[in-house]
Amino acid sequence: MFTLDDLAEIVDRRADASAEKSYTRSLLEKGPTHCARKFGEEAIELTIAGAAGGEDSVRAEAADVLYHLLVLLRSRGVAFDSVVRELESRTRQSGHEEKAARKA
Repeated sequence: MFTLDDLAEIVDRRADASAEKSYTRSLLEKGPTHCARKFGEEAIELTIAGAAGGEDSVRAEAADVLYHLLVLLRSRGVAFDSVVRELESRTRQSGHEEKAARKA
């Protein structure tokens, strides 16, 4: 089964390729601000699909969001596994408790 870890590894590999051969590399060369904007565009497209689109549209846009999230993380030097560890630490308490702790 294909996982987000697999996708993160692909993004990492493609980040090391040339921009002529790798869309991932071409995004990264434009910098974190560009990568963040691209992620935002994809998130908006998913939001629209989630509100009014069909299952195929939501699935396709969600895939775009996940990919562009990983590219954004890479552009900022944030390892995907560190995000997974953050999520893991948050699941040790209820969502309400975790959110309240962040406000404190």
